Amino acid sequence: MASRPPSPTLRMDTSGNGNGYFSAPFERFIRDEASDWTGAFTLLDTMETYFDSRLDLLQRQIQKHGDRLKMRAEEALKKRAPASDLLAENFDREIKNFKVKVSARMATLVTSWHSAKVVRTREKISFFFGVMSLLTSALIFGLAPQWVHISYTLQGLYLLPMRAYKYKKRSWHYFLFDLCYYVTILNFIYIWLLPSSPALFVACYCLSHGSLASAVITWRNSLVFHDSDKVTSLFVHIYGPFTFTVIRHFYPDAEARFPALSKVPYLSPVSAILLSSAIYVVWQLLYWKFVLVDRRTKIASGQRTTSFSFLLNDKRGAIGRTLSKVPPQHREAFFMGGQLVYSILTELPAVYLLYDSPMWSGTFLILIFAVSVWNGGGFYIEVFGRKFERELEALRKELAEASSRSGRSSPTLTDAESLVGSPVFHSKSLPSLSPPSPDDILLESPSLTSAKKD
Repeated sequence: MASRPPSPTLRMDTSGNGNGYFSAPFERFIRDEASDWTGAFTLLDTMETYFDSRLDLLQRQIQKHGDRLKMRAEEALKKRAPASDLLAENFDREIKNFKVKVSARMATLVTSWHSAKVVRTREKISFFFGVMSLLTSALIFGLAPQWVHISYTLQGLYLLPMRAYKYKKRSWHYFLFDLCYYVTILNFIYIWLLPSSPALFVACYCLSHGSLASAVITWRNSLVFHDSDKVTSLFVHIYGPFTFTVIRHFYPDAEARFPALSKVPYLSPVSAILLSSAIYVVWQLLYWKFVLVDRRTKIASGQRTTSFSFLLNDKRGAIGRTLSKVPPQHREAFFMGGQLVYSILTELPAVYLLYDSPMWSGTFLILIFAVSVWNGGGFYIEVFGRKFERELEALRKELAEASSRSGRSSPTLTDAESLVGSPVFHSKSLPSLSPPSPDDILLESPSLTSAKKD
């Protein structure tokens, strides 16, 4: 074999005597040695042949087995590809069905939330808590006036976040940058963080009894217990002056809890107006920068509404009519200057009269509260009264149609009795048992401005 080394070659004599080049003993030695090597190489050849054949056979088997596994893998992938596509399609279909179910469920919940029964339940709850809040506030004032500022804080922690959430959903949240919310936050800062600051106390007292309290009259806030939005507006404007009136005149040992009172035994008109005006100017500059400048595009496009744009578009109000006569480039400056003058004028009673007189302070609060009660009574009478009038008109038309079908010229008592006994009458002519719709409230309420402003 080629792998074997060549055997030693013996040059034999080719002559006839048969002798080689070497002597007979040496030649025999050579022949014996060659015979030994030849046997050894034969054993190696045998072993090599055996193992080579086995290795070759093993290699072919491994190759064959590998090819078979590869074919099976390819077949499995080919079979699994349609199954995976089908699984993906089924998954997408299930996701779509789930989205449809969730959307349907949400639509059902929204419909249920706005259904007449749920609306009545929510309004009953609002009415209950509104009346109980009024009763609790009166009892706290009479029995423990030192808890009034705590009641103010607790109600604010509930009502103000709810107001922010609702206004954000309606895209009215720019109203939350108005002065009344700014003053409310300052009141909480004074009560809980800086009760020893006389400057902040004077500013909060004047602004609460000025712009905040007078907004009940200006914006026609109304005491409508079943409407949580109107209750919140009234709370923002009336509870601040109520709390600071109690702190100033009815809080027992007020100087221990609010040390600023000992430093302000009376109000200096000039310093009080300057302090409150400085606080107002800070708010007005922030409002002008972050709302009227940075958000001008959204306001101009109608995506957002502010108190300025609302009053400008209200052609029925005195402020709207006055602003419409001012050139557009000067309206904002005119409006801000007018607000400053209005703020100073409404603070004059607090500076010259209310701070020194518990009687006049109580009278002032009763007057402001009476205005809100009057507006609330007008709301109930006008909205429910007009709804009742519309349903009476519908009843009259049905009676007229019934009489015309029967051939008589005018409805008789029999027609009225039959119509009253019909299910149509019971389903349509009971206005006092169902609340007005949102459209009725928005279109017919005399306090529409307070619902949008606050």
